[in-house]
Amino acid sequence: MRTATYFFIFLNLSLAMFEEPAVYPLPFLVTSVVEVLCLLVFFGRLTHFAKVTHRSVFWKDTKNICIMAAILLSLTDLAIYGVLRIYNMKSVRWSRIVRPIFLINFAESRQIRRAFRSIRNTLPEITYVFLLFMFSLLMFSLMALKLFGERNLQTAEGLPYFRNYLEIVFDLYVLVTTANSPDVMMPAFDFSSWYALFFIAFVIINTYIFMSLFLAVVYNNYKKHLKVI
Repeated sequence: MRTATYFFIFLNLSLAMFEEPAVYPLPFLVTSVVEVLCLLVFFGRLTHFAKVTHRSVFWKDTKNICIMAAILLSLTDLAIYGVLRIYNMKSVRWSRIVRPIFLINFAESRQIRRAFRSIRNTLPEITYVFLLFMFSLLMFSLMALKLFGERNLQTAEGLPYFRNYLEIVFDLYVLVTTANSPDVMMPAFDFSSWYALFFIAFVIINTYIFMSLFLAVVYNNYKKHLKVI
């Protein structure tokens, strides 16, 4: 039964690859029948669990309530989406976001719940490091706006370079991952090679120092909570 539960959970999550918009699109009737089958299996598993569990214990367990709510929401959303398709009206399957609930809340997923509890307990303790990182990012973005915003620089595509504060924040945030390096700094470097010092300082502080610190805090706190749970 555990293997069957995991199989249908995996099948239910895999529907995202075949539902519109999809990587490998299948007809709506096919995906809806598979989803209904998965939901019926989940409901049968929950019913079986209710038969071997005392009623007061069953209804006090929030995991069971979450599974029942996810089944009802999925069926309701599927019915609404199907009716709208009949009348050629566009809609969005908003219930897809509740599908991971089945993976987390079934009794067989004890280790997954343990990992999620560790993540939840770790989040408040890494908030301070994250806020410091965001403060550094915002300050560097403000300095970039003052340094480059009034020099009428342009990117290789002829677009304005570092003149919008929010776009600067996004570009520097991407630079933390080095995904847009060195392209993001080339217009400033072409104007004056001294401007490379700004980007070097940014990468050293935010990529090498803050990201290493952030990773260390996350790892240590997650490891600590994993031992406690």
